Amino acid sequence: MLNKWMLPTLIGIMAALYIWIIPTEPLALKIVFKLIPMLLIIFYAFRQLPAKPVPAMRLIVIGLFFCMLGDGFIAVSFVAGLGSFLIGHVFYLMGFIKMSSMNKTRFAALLPIALYSFFIGRQLISALQTEGNDGLVIPVVAYMLVISLMALTAILTGNLWATAGSILFVISDSILSWNMFVSAIPYSDVLIMTTYYSAQFLIAGSLASLGKSGRHEEGKRLNI
Repeated sequence: MLNKWMLPTLIGIMAALYIWIIPTEPLALKIVFKLIPMLLIIFYAFRQLPAKPVPAMRLIVIGLFFCMLGDGFIAVSFVAGLGSFLIGHVFYLMGFIKMSSMNKTRFAALLPIALYSFFIGRQLISALQTEGNDGLVIPVVAYMLVISLMALTAILTGNLWATAGSILFVISDSILSWNMFVSAIPYSDVLIMTTYYSAQFLIAGSLASLGKSGRHEEGKRLNI
């Protein structure tokens, strides 16, 4: 049996290797090393699952898989990568919402998420239209809506790992989008990938504690 910290340490080492060491060319090598941390994170996610995982937990694992596909696709096609990540977030959303429950504190998260999404979305749409990328407006808006809902449902689970992971995912994608379409951000590559790998690791790790409440919340739908 793997030591408790061996796999997380290996994930960290491979992520650091990709971020700091692997050159941008050749592209194929860059993509391979980009995917290795995600493969390890998916393996880590499977190790967090109980003997009889509820369907909601399987949805989150599927979400990890589609995000890994997005890692590869986005290196050659932004739209294909965006589509894969969108599907991944839909699976995250479906998994989290099955294990969500409402209270006043959690519901209060709706306002800051909505305000943040509105601010970022407004800037991105303006930048896309200015640069003549009108065809990307609808996909980008759809993606922002889904990832915002994903973050909200993660918060509504009350799970700290899922909450932190979803927020880091939003931050990572915000840096990526802002750097691509609005204005350059210093050390954007490092910021994007460190927050991204951290987000995915936390979401995968949330399965261990989500499982404790998942059996009680399975089949329960959020009613806002």
